Amino acid sequence: MAAIAPRPDLLHLSEVDATGWSVTRVHMDIVEIRGFYHSLLGEMATRSIGMGLTRIWQPMPNERLLGLGYARPWLDRFERDTERTLSFMLAAQGAIKWPRNGASRSALVFDEELPLPDSAVDRILMVHALEHAENPRETLMEAWRVLAPNGKLVLVVPNRRGMWARFEHTPFGTGRPFSRGQISKLLREANFTPGAMTEALAFPPVRVRSLLRIAYQVERTGLRFWPVFSGVLIIEAHKRMFQGLPVAARQSRRVFVPVLAPQGAARAID
Repeated sequence: MAAIAPRPDLLHLSEVDATGWSVTRVHMDIVEIRGFYHSLLGEMATRSIGMGLTRIWQPMPNERLLGLGYARPWLDRFERDTERTLSFMLAAQGAIKWPRNGASRSALVFDEELPLPDSAVDRILMVHALEHAENPRETLMEAWRVLAPNGKLVLVVPNRRGMWARFEHTPFGTGRPFSRGQISKLLREANFTPGAMTEALAFPPVRVRSLLRIAYQVERTGLRFWPVFSGVLIIEAHKRMFQGLPVAARQSRRVFVPVLAPQGAARAID
C-alpha cells in the first residue's frame, strides 16, 4: 500500500487553544513520522512509551482495539491479544499499510468523523493525534461515541513541561502539548473519567549514539526523580455512561482531495 499524502494546506495551522495562547501546529507527514521511528532515537522512544503503556494496560476479553493517529509501533505489541485491531491514521498526516503482512487493516480518516458505528470498539489507543486535532474536545467526543459501554481510551500526548515538546526533530515537538490538569479537564468535558496516568521519555531527545546507549538508565532515574519533566503523558480514561451527550446531525465538512505525494512517499511503504 503506497503512502497516502496529507493535504499541504493542513500542514501549518495557527489558532488559539483552550488556554487562550496562540499555538502553531506543525504536522509531520507519515513518511517523516515513520522515518523517526526507524531511527535509533525512535526505537528508544518506542520502548519507553511501550513500557509506560504496559504499566496501565489491563487486558480485556475479546477486545476490539482501535489505534488512532500513529499507533502502529504499539499495536504490534498488543494486537495479538485482541479479537480484532484496526489502525486509523489522520488525513493531515497520511496513511501507510498496517500490519506489515497480510490484508491491510489501516484507513485514512478524519479524527472527528470516524467511519464506525456507535459502540464499535472496546479500547482506543490515541498517539500523535489529539495534539494535532482542530478541536480536541470534538475529537474526544467522537472517541466517546465509537467506544462501547465501559470502553477505555488511552492517550499518549506531549507533556507541556517536558523537553521533548521543545524540539521539533521528533513528532512530539509538533502540535499542542498538554499539562496533567489540562488533559484531565478536557477528558471530563468530553464525558470521560480520567484514570491511571504515567509518564515516559524521561531521557533527553538527543541523537548522539553514545548518549543513547545510556538512555535506558537515564529513563529509570528520570521517572523516579523528575517525572514531571518527562516527554509524554500517558493516561487511561473510562467512558462515562450516566450522562448523555447531545449530538447534532450534520453533513461532513471534510473531503479527500488528491495531492502530490511528498518525496519518498510514492513507493509502497509497509
